Amino acid sequence: MYEIFADLHIHIGRSESGKPIKITAARSLNFANIAKECYERKGINVCGVIDCASPYVIEDIENFLKTGDAYELENGGIIYKDKVCIILGSEVETSEKGRNGKSGAAHNLCYFPHLTDIKAFSNEMSKHIKNITLSTQRSDLSGYDLIDIVEKYNGILVPAHAFTPFKSYYGNCTDRIKDIFKEKYDKIFAVELGLSSDTFLADTISELENKTFLTNSDAHSLPKIAREYNKMQVEDISFKEIVKALKNEDGRKIIANYGLDPKLGKYHRTYCDNCNQVIETKEPVTICPHCGSDKVTFGVFDRIELIKDKKETKSPKNRPPYIYQVPLGFIPGVGGKTVDKLLENFETEMNIIHKLSKDDIEAVVGEKVANNIINAREGNMQVHSGGGGNYGKIETKK
Repeated sequence: MYEIFADLHIHIGRSESGKPIKITAARSLNFANIAKECYERKGINVCGVIDCASPYVIEDIENFLKTGDAYELENGGIIYKDKVCIILGSEVETSEKGRNGKSGAAHNLCYFPHLTDIKAFSNEMSKHIKNITLSTQRSDLSGYDLIDIVEKYNGILVPAHAFTPFKSYYGNCTDRIKDIFKEKYDKIFAVELGLSSDTFLADTISELENKTFLTNSDAHSLPKIAREYNKMQVEDISFKEIVKALKNEDGRKIIANYGLDPKLGKYHRTYCDNCNQVIETKEPVTICPHCGSDKVTFGVFDRIELIKDKKETKSPKNRPPYIYQVPLGFIPGVGGKTVDKLLENFETEMNIIHKLSKDDIEAVVGEKVANNIINAREGNMQVHSGGGGNYGKIETKK
């Protein structure tokens, strides 16, 4: 057994030929560049690319396999330069009956072992989605129906960013995921927390006690890869081993979740869309206390406060630790050129964020930036909550 880092939610912006896949993602975010970024700069061993059901991306994968730098594994996944395993996935938006009879929408991460599986899944899903070439298009299916199609093609389904306000099960569909999946709920063995929540918040909901928690980046650009990730204990890097880790089988498991302080997430607290202020009241509110408007985007923290059924966080014994990390891009004074300089000297972001001494960092980028990186690592920074689509911010403590 050995330890690996995995980020299982990475988008593709454009195909190799420039065809749009995820409109809001960077053009440079294509299949080949993701593999190189994880290998050369991030230090990520397993990456989940979740736009692989697009026929344009399938074509790119087929061409990628012809380069000689990558090959498919019998146990699932594509190995790049013998160091990075790429898991083929698809993010699907389902149509649910939401709260109070309103229609809701939820995102689901669907992962498959082989290219033939996701090609077959893509072909079937084209009957339920208007434009299969684009990422995360709304389907006419509920999660209850989708999971059967996913399993038909040897895949697994994980609810995505489960608490975010617009496109998630808890965010705008239901107070209990079990009400959606009913007797199939046991087939859901992992849930993605999202950038605006963490283990301590999610473990106030009892139906999640036996679910594995995933922390993934939901990257829409190359630098955002690995802003959240998971440390896993596995025997090798393959689809089969990752599934075993998510199921806590045969000694495979998640050892730690690394993620943002949820205050840094874009939807942590409720936000007034009228006066553009984050609302940090003790109790969840639907009316802005600043201007009286009811035009508010409900925050993840506030949603969990409303639906939780435990008075305090009580995690199961096998729950791994949730370790806060601040990605380099959030740290004051660390711009693109500084990141490039650090990576030229220290290879990967994992090394810089977690391992290097202050002296090593200072020798390359100076004392002020080194102090900021170490203070961010040790939690000695002031965090201001995000909301309404705006990331939170950190600053040095005064």
